Amino acid sequence: MLSQYLPILVFLIVASIIAVAAIMMGKIIGKILRVNRPSSEKAAPYECGFPEFDDARSRFDIKFYLVAILFIVFDLEVAFLFPFAVSMRGLGHHALFSVLIFLVLLAVGFVYEWKKGALEWE
Repeated sequence: MLSQYLPILVFLIVASIIAVAAIMMGKIIGKILRVNRPSSEKAAPYECGFPEFDDARSRFDIKFYLVAILFIVFDLEVAFLFPFAVSMRGLGHHALFSVLIFLVLLAVGFVYEWKKGALEWE
């Protein structure tokens, strides 16, 4: 019974060897080419063009949340539409009307957010 697990053990050993070899080659090549040249600009965190925050609990504009939520909503729209597009022929007219209703609801939500000014960046 344990012989059935031998291919898994061999796979884990080979994967570990490849991972360690990749890390070692990266360190060796990094030392040879001297790729790591830190400077104050490279070490500074990137804050989307804003100066660094003093406190992580400081308040900032709600527009960040609105844009993130809108991105998630329309990203999920694509995630739901892709499987439908792949299997469209076998689903029939009922599925087409269901997806059209889904798209109309998303379009209404998008127009609502547009009218509320969620897409306006000041």
